[in-house]
This record gives sequence, structure tokens and C-alpha cells, in this order.
Amino acid sequence: MPPRKAATTTAKAAAAKAAPAKAAATTKRKRAADDDESAAKTNGVNGVNGVHDDAKPAKKAKKETTPAPPAKKATAAARAKTPASDADKENSAPAAANTNGDKTKKRAKSATPAPAAAKAKAPTAAAKRKAEAAAEANKETKKDAKKEAKKEMKKEDEEMKDAKAVEAADAAAEEEEEEEADKKKEARAAPAKKAKKAAVVNKPTEKIGAKINDAPTKPLEVFVFGEGSAGELGLGSVAVNGKKPVDVKRPRLNANLDPTKVGVVQVATGGMHTVVLTKDNKILTWGVNDQGALGRDTTWDGGLRDADADADSDSDSDDDDSGLNPHESTPAEIDTSGVVPGTKFVQVVASDSASFALTEDGRVYGWGTFRASDGILGFSRYVDVQKTPVLLPEPKKVKALATGSNHILALDIKGKLFTWGCPEQNQLGRRCVQRDIKESALRPGGVGIKRGVHIAKIACGSYHSFALDKKGEVYAWGLNNFGQLNVEQGAGDTDATVLNATVVEGLEGHRVADIDGGEHHSVACTDDGKLFTWGRIDGHQLGLAASTFTEDNAIFDEFGKPRILKAPTLVPGVPSTVTAVNAGTDNTFALTSEGKVFSWGFSGNYQTGQGTTDDIELPTLIDNTAVREKKLVYAGAGGQFSIVASLAEN
Repeated sequence: MPPRKAATTTAKAAAAKAAPAKAAATTKRKRAADDDESAAKTNGVNGVNGVHDDAKPAKKAKKETTPAPPAKKATAAARAKTPASDADKENSAPAAANTNGDKTKKRAKSATPAPAAAKAKAPTAAAKRKAEAAAEANKETKKDAKKEAKKEMKKEDEEMKDAKAVEAADAAAEEEEEEEADKKKEARAAPAKKAKKAAVVNKPTEKIGAKINDAPTKPLEVFVFGEGSAGELGLGSVAVNGKKPVDVKRPRLNANLDPTKVGVVQVATGGMHTVVLTKDNKILTWGVNDQGALGRDTTWDGGLRDADADADSDSDSDDDDSGLNPHESTPAEIDTSGVVPGTKFVQVVASDSASFALTEDGRVYGWGTFRASDGILGFSRYVDVQKTPVLLPEPKKVKALATGSNHILALDIKGKLFTWGCPEQNQLGRRCVQRDIKESALRPGGVGIKRGVHIAKIACGSYHSFALDKKGEVYAWGLNNFGQLNVEQGAGDTDATVLNATVVEGLEGHRVADIDGGEHHSVACTDDGKLFTWGRIDGHQLGLAASTFTEDNAIFDEFGKPRILKAPTLVPGVPSTVTAVNAGTDNTFALTSEGKVFSWGFSGNYQTGQGTTDDIELPTLIDNTAVREKKLVYAGAGGQFSIVASLAEN
């Protein structure tokens, strides 16, 4: 497996003339790694950073159409007045009296007496007709006045009804808005509740299924080498016998993994951390834990010491202290509080910032996170960083796992392949919906491989993937910018990728036994022990002499230097007994049936185990006193460190 490098809405204060306003609901240490770290995402959850969905803009004040409220009751002093007498009531004018009464009073006060009725002249016929016409006209005027009054009353009634209807509609709209706001609040709270539920690990109640996988049983001696400045070597934080736990040039036995006490049976190297499985079913981790890849709490206060005591001391112990976090740099067991009781593990794998473990019954546990080009992608749709191991709901009945830098492959008992993680270089071998990338990419999905093909083995490069069928034929997909897929089309282009599983034509006719990928190169061995490499050239990743590359088999840059080997090419100088291969970012290992390991490629951090920071051009035997007499059975590369292991002596 390859190493992995590691707007606030306004309140309704402006609507003072309208209904009262409603109150608006107010509802990691990143190490300086090689890649840029973006801030942890909130997944666009509404209600964060002061944005509240339930706050509504102020409504325009309505015209007052409802009757004025009744006047307040009189004060106690007013109520103490003596009630009016009956005589007073009779003599007082009605509140609604018109001017007719007033005119009568004025006439009564007039000094000129009214003419006697008897003296009035009898009306003439013309005057009579005129009076009748005036009376008739008066009647019509009164009728018109009554009609107008009725119209006005009807209009007022209609306006009142309209006002009430508008008021009712506003009330209904306001109530609907409140309900909609409540729904949005519930919708926002749901993912948070789910995330909290997923992040808080409780003892699962699921039952253990039927056994379909077997765990390795033979204890290993573990040898480490490389930089180790982030605790990747697992040697602890303090020098032992004068040997510091960093910058280890050649394989060194890790005393913290004594086979008689710990009994490691399987090793997996990630970008900047390591995961191992022990004979007594424990999973130990060490290295960088910034995104939860270790599956346990590694909080450390920095190891504060008494300055006065140090000043009085003649000890040189300061030279023995590396300053590493002892909880990260020392192997320790993962948090198993979320593991179903009785679970037995059979395989562990590690990516850049995540780890996974396969169980005897084919279930998968995982912890950590996946990263994308802009930072954290997440562990699942609702969880950005999973700090402790959690049982994944799918897939089930899995037989094997493999990881790239930020993606994972799972092969089930029927030969069906599942992938999930970062899809940016098409390393998942399937299309993902961009508008809901967390749902489509972080949930396991199948890879389309032609009918009749039964996949038997899986492997990954940093950003590309491999699947081997039962006949030893190889399918590949993902990043192809350096031709690491043996697809010439697009090779040399920065963004060249292959979406669908494609046959590696350069290996046709060979029965491939093992395969792996680095960042931009690939390596494979056949069942008859032959070794093949292809892809990027300029860091000596392929183990081939410069004279190997020609205009026919390679792509040259503008300076006339070979950059890409287009097809798998046989690597000379290695015994024809290679049984397993492993690729680091820009370095490579080949393990032989005799228990020897050859390494080559970039060695800037001693990750080739050859004791130098110079690149190793050709395959070279790893040979020092620690491993010379050992039969090595494993070789793995991390980002800036590597591990080899041998069977423990009885």
C-alpha cells in the first residue's frame, strides 16, 4: 500500500405600528504538515455565524381599520360622583341631538311674535302645486340620501371585512412562517443530532455475524526507519541507549513492540501514522493524530518541567528528550468503547488521515477523516472527524480492504467492489454527485467492471486504484497524469484521469500476483517472480537505469529529460523470486521469497533504509546488522518513513 503525504436579518422594530416583533432564534491543533490545512467545515448548517432562518423581515404596517378600543374606565374619583337625578336626565339633551332643537330654542327667544294662524292667506293653486313639487323633490332627495348612506355603510362594512380578511391572512401567513421556521430549525438540528449521535460512541448492540475471514496468527519483529519527527516510528519520545527516536537511517528494532509481549501479526502504514493488529486481537496505533487517525485520545500538556530544577541539574537528559508527544509517539491501543463485544479483527489499513479495521464477520470499523484539495472532506455525511472507531453501516461481508491517500476500496465475498472517500481524481471509479458530494462520495458505492469478471485482489496508489481478477488480469482507474495507469492518452497532462476501470494492457499475458502504486508510479510482480514498474521517472521511483528510456517507451519533457515510462517494464538486477511489492510516495520496495527486501527511489528522509539521503537509482538490498539474519515477510512505506518485519523467533 502506498505512503500518503501526508445576512443577519433585521428585527421587526421598524414595524411598531404592526403586530409586535418576534425574537429571532439564536440558536483541531493542526500540525504544520506538508499540505495546506483549511478550517474545519460546518457543512453549511443554517443558524451558524449569526444567520437565522427563523428571523423574518419586518412587515409593512397595515392601515388601522378595526374599531377603536373602548375608552378606559373612569378613575375612582370620577366614579364617586353623585348620579344624576331623574329631572336632570329629562332636561339634558341627548348626546346625538341635531340642530333642530337648537333652532326651536332660538325661535322661542325671538322678540318678534309669530303671526296669528288665522290671519294667514289661503294658498293659491300654483303655490300648492309648487309646494307639492318641492315636497316630492324633498322625498327624492331623502331617498337619494338614504341610498348614499346605505352605500357608505355597505362600503364601510366591505372595508371592515377586507381589513379583517387582510388581518386574518397576515396572521395566517405569520403562523405559516413560524411553522416554516420551526421546520427549518428542526431540519438544521437533525444533522447536528445525527452527528452528535454518530460522534458519541456507545456500546453497539449489533450481533456478531458468521465467520468469513481468518486473522493472521504469527507474531512479527518490527523494524522501523526514516524521519519520525512526528512520532511515526513508534519509538517513544525519549532516546534509548543514546539512540534518538528520529532520523533513523537503517532498520531499527522497535522495542515497544516486543513479539513476546505485544505480538504484532499485521502492519499497515499510513501517511504519517501506523496501525498494527496483535495476536490477542488488539489494535495499536502511533504517529500523527491531528484528524483522529489514531482512534484514541492523545492529549498532552507539553511535558512542562521545573525550570529551577533543570538549572541546578548537571544531567544531559535534555539531549534525550525529542519533544515528541509521548502519547502519539508510543504505540497504544485504540478506544474500543464503540466496538461490539466479541468482535475479532483480521486486517487493518491506513490512509493519510484515517484508519480502518476489518472483522472476522466481514464488517468494517473506521475512524479519522478523508481530505480533499481544499481541506477536510469528512468521515461521513454528518461527521467531519471521527475520533474513535465506529462500525460502518455498509458494506458488509467484506473480504479485504485497501487504501489510497484519501480513499478506500472494499472487496466483498462475492467479488463485488465498493469505494468511498475523496473522488477528485476519479479514484473511486464511479461518478459522484457534486451538489451533494458528502452523500455520494463518503457512502460506499459499487465500481462498474464488465460482467463475468470476478475480482480477487485490490490495491491503491495515492490517487489511483487497482483490481486484480482471478486470472491475474489488472484493471485500473484514477489519476493518470504520469501514465501510472498504463493509459497513454492524457499522460503528461496535470489533470489527466480515467473514470472507468480499464485493463492495464502492458501486463496482459502476465499473471499478476501483487501490485501497488505510489503517488505517480506503479509497481507489480507476477506469479513467476518478475518485477515490473511504470509511470514517473525523475525521482528514480522505477529502479531503472537512465539508459533504459528511449523515445519509443518514454515521454520526455521540454528539456529533453525522460519524465514518464509509458508501459510496464521489466526491472533487471532483482532475483526472479519477488513475491510482494509496496510503493511509497516516490520510493519502492520488493520482497523476495528468500525473505530479502530491495529498495530504491527518493531517500531524502532515509525512507529507503539505505543509510543515505541520496536517491537510490537501482534496486538495492536492505542490509544491516538488525535484519541481515532475518527472514523478512513484510515491507511497507509511509510518507517519510518505512517499516519491515520478520517472523519472530520462537
